[in-house]
Amino acid sequence: MVAALPLRVVHAIAGLLGRMVFWLSPAYRRRLRENLASAGYGDPALAVLAAAEAGKQALEAPWIWMRPRAELLDGLIEEPANLSVLDAMLRDDRPIVFLTPHLGCFEVTTHWFAASVSPSLRRQLTVLYRVPRKSVLRGVLAEARASEGVAPVPADISGVRKLMRAMKRGEAVGILPDQVPSRGEGTWAPFFGRAAYTMTLPAKLARQFDGVVAFVWGERLSRGRGWRIHLKRLEEPFTGDSAQDAAIVNRGLEALIRQCPAQYLWGYNRYKAPAGAASPTSRPPT
Repeated sequence: MVAALPLRVVHAIAGLLGRMVFWLSPAYRRRLRENLASAGYGDPALAVLAAAEAGKQALEAPWIWMRPRAELLDGLIEEPANLSVLDAMLRDDRPIVFLTPHLGCFEVTTHWFAASVSPSLRRQLTVLYRVPRKSVLRGVLAEARASEGVAPVPADISGVRKLMRAMKRGEAVGILPDQVPSRGEGTWAPFFGRAAYTMTLPAKLARQFDGVVAFVWGERLSRGRGWRIHLKRLEEPFTGDSAQDAAIVNRGLEALIRQCPAQYLWGYNRYKAPAGAASPTSRPPT
């Protein structure tokens, strides 16, 4: 039903729903405001706008899943302005780690890569995603995200092994770097002035397979005009120290988010501690 509507209508409805959730949920409203304040954003109007954009992010996902890729590429997705940087990365023999945060629309980035990049260079994109808890959604998401040039893999040990095999073949992988990992799969690192449990996988893959790392995200354009892809290569080298490397990733994320703070998912519980993980102020268990 969502996919049957024009994108401008979907975004209009979703923006309204996002604002409604903001005003009707005190817990969500408090978390969103606290996360914005941690990053230095105290404008009440920005909080409401961020809630509206979060609604758009949620409702545009099924719209993208159910629409033909050709329609998405027909004027709805603008390529990065710095295509020369992308060309240099792709013509390198090394594998690529694409880091796609909860900024703008991350669903369109896979379609853009698969349609515009993968065919010419014969590189498949293997993306890590968290399997939904509700079984009714698992088949829908698996089918929607699996398309020509894109291979979705679950965020578990089997998925990580598939990422490693893709890196070994010199292909590209996609990871959500600001998703809170499970205990033992991350480390505490600063993120907008607060300790956030941050995944260590991107740095480990890049170091083990001598990969190129780049941030990519889809800026949501106004009035349902689509999305503009942004690409930025990570220039700061990883050190091999998990905490320092996680901090490097978070600094890169912060720079991206400050370009368009309204479209970041501030309502996400980014600072939670996964079950069993020691808090950043407590000593590790002996």
